[in-house]
Amino acid sequence: MIHHPPEPDSSPADLVVVGGGAAGIFGAIAAAEASPGAKVLLLEKSAVLLAKVRVSGGGRCNVTHHCFDPKELVRHYPRGGQELLGPFHRFQPCDTINWFEERGVKLKVEPDGRMFPTTDNSETIIQCLLSEAKRLGVEIRLRQRIETIERSREGFTIAIQGAAPLRTRKLLLATGSAEAGYRFAQHLGHSLQPPVPSLFTFNVPTSPWKEQSGVALESVEIGIRGSSLSYRGPLLLTHFGFSGPAILKLSAWGARLLHEKSYVAEIAINWLPQLSQEAILEKLLECKSLYPVASLASENPFYFPRNFWREMLMLTDEKLLGKLGHLAHKELRHLAEKLHSDLYCIEGKTTHKEEFVTCGGVALREVDFKRMESKICPGLFFAGELLDIDGITGGFNFQSAWTTSQIAGSSSLAG
Repeated sequence: MIHHPPEPDSSPADLVVVGGGAAGIFGAIAAAEASPGAKVLLLEKSAVLLAKVRVSGGGRCNVTHHCFDPKELVRHYPRGGQELLGPFHRFQPCDTINWFEERGVKLKVEPDGRMFPTTDNSETIIQCLLSEAKRLGVEIRLRQRIETIERSREGFTIAIQGAAPLRTRKLLLATGSAEAGYRFAQHLGHSLQPPVPSLFTFNVPTSPWKEQSGVALESVEIGIRGSSLSYRGPLLLTHFGFSGPAILKLSAWGARLLHEKSYVAEIAINWLPQLSQEAILEKLLECKSLYPVASLASENPFYFPRNFWREMLMLTDEKLLGKLGHLAHKELRHLAEKLHSDLYCIEGKTTHKEEFVTCGGVALREVDFKRMESKICPGLFFAGELLDIDGITGGFNFQSAWTTSQIAGSSSLAG
């Protein structure tokens, strides 16, 4: 018996979007809204849509960041900031806020600038996006295993495992960090910046702080020794090492450097970045002068969490637990030095695979950021994390997804 390959769908789609994450869904919505009546089809390889949206921000969904100046906004992207400047003048956080509010979803801003739905529930965002896609007639197909994508004179032909091939005039790739997306882009002529992890925490097997797991420090400065990279922000002590915004942001800026070092490097923590080392020493000497019969542990002149402060003194020198009046100048200087520059060796990373971000992707020089269209393969568009764009933690990665997909979707069927 001869098995003939299935015939392609008789009527080609106007646009096929590959990827059912934030960028894919938003891009499909933008295309359907800009071109009413167009046949917009979205393909997702898994059985679940918007998986990263669901887990983002601890299940609350960090939709965007309260930063409305494009020049300031691009400074939060270790890669892609320069290219995003133009797109952010067209669709930025205030546009994201308005888009959701016009559809009944209000966002709130937290003290650090992160923005969440007022419901504190990512399902609010998911239902809004899916309802809008349905209203606009976007066809969504799940469990679609794409084998190949070929360029043809009329557009693209998509071979799908166990199904008839699809034809489409235009194609939007929004596959995030999925390996298949990189493969499709390369097959269609694009080059890649090698993908490596970004936004990860530091494993420090020798950390003396494991018993202080869960303690948060409001503002520290952390630098990678031997480089100019450093970042200031909150730090979280964990049972495996260090986490928190300062670590995540440093990992983003240092993603390639740390990858090259196989995630083995020395870091320096300045526990009091608002003070110089001499100012720290002066504060300690003043405390000694004012309270000679008290202990440093009880006085806690820098208002650290009490258990952390006591542990810091013990780790530096057990003599520091005695009365202030008995402490020598050199002992206080040693403490000031440690508070100003405390060294640790990181040996590996930990990523939360549902939320982690990738540094690398489609080379940005090959994309026209006015339309998010390929300069190499006309009719091919890109959005989201598949591109060599990534932001620090705080809603910036979602914002680049909303922006690039809005432009890609609305441009794909124009003209």
